[in-house]
Amino acid sequence: MQVTIIGAGLGGLTLARVLHVHGIPSAVYEAEESPTARTQGGMLDIHDYNGQKAVEAAGLVDEFRALVLEGRQALRVLHPDGSVLFEKGDDGTGGRPEVQRADLRRMLLDSLPEGTVRWGHKVVGVQGRTVTFANGTTVEAEVLVGADGAWSRVRSALTDAKPEYTGVSFVETYLHDADTRHPEVAKAVGGGMMIVPSQGKGIFAHRESGGTLHAYVEFTRPLEWFDDLGRIAAEFEGWAPELTALITESDTEPVFRPHHALPSGHRWDRVPGVTLLGDAAHLQAPNGEGANLALLDGADLALALAEHPGDVEAALSSYEETMFVRAAETAADSEEMVQSLFGDEPPQKLLDLLLDA
Repeated sequence: MQVTIIGAGLGGLTLARVLHVHGIPSAVYEAEESPTARTQGGMLDIHDYNGQKAVEAAGLVDEFRALVLEGRQALRVLHPDGSVLFEKGDDGTGGRPEVQRADLRRMLLDSLPEGTVRWGHKVVGVQGRTVTFANGTTVEAEVLVGADGAWSRVRSALTDAKPEYTGVSFVETYLHDADTRHPEVAKAVGGGMMIVPSQGKGIFAHRESGGTLHAYVEFTRPLEWFDDLGRIAAEFEGWAPELTALITESDTEPVFRPHHALPSGHRWDRVPGVTLLGDAAHLQAPNGEGANLALLDGADLALALAEHPGDVEAALSSYEETMFVRAAETAADSEEMVQSLFGDEPPQKLLDLLLDA
């Protein structure tokens, strides 16, 4: 048996790695031309109850630990006036160590046999288990796995469901060398993550490696509202200057990131030899779980295939039933978090959640 994986993101690469650990060959087809074709996003907190289990199944615990940025589990919740409402330090015992997404992806790529990932293979069509690429080649898969993200091409082989806009978007900004160039902003963000919730909007920021502050300015607005990103700063008039500087002093042009999601509880009927993982299977608005779910999906699918030699359908059915339940539970938790951040009573709802955790 060989497994054909579409997409060299975290979920697809974890699937390939755990399959390799169990002696099952795979090929990963990726649209990008190389591992460095684009930046890979910011910080990820990898949780002990899902993402780290996948790392263990991949046999990469030591390699993962070497990537962890110490102190980044610290959390601050601020009022728009800059006052501290909640603060929790990082004593090294928390279950959500932070790593850079690019480093985690490189760890997984380096763990695979040379040639496992076939770069420059953009999917243009899927019929059954036959995949057609933009370069004119095709592949007939024995087992086909769509790990190709929010706008998955493989998904069409299983379901007509398409992502829809959630009504929430964020705009990304970066401040580089912040401790030297923006010390007041760096102080406000602290050593890890900062959240400033407010009704219908908010600011989140991470302290990344190299003194970089990566901010996510979130809004509940219709898509057309974001046609003019120049209006964003005005929405925060009266907020503390050390917070608004994350917008007005950005070292990069703002990047618009609308949040889309598949229907809550999304499922499909079993189609022989085909399945999905990660955002391709259960796209949700960002909630801190997306990367972790993709990692665990990849590991669980590989383990199911290893545990059912010669019976692909039993493996896929077992994997999907577990994955469907897990995704639905996470979607419900995500909705509660969104309400705590942007609903009628921020920041109190968020503080209540944090104090109950």
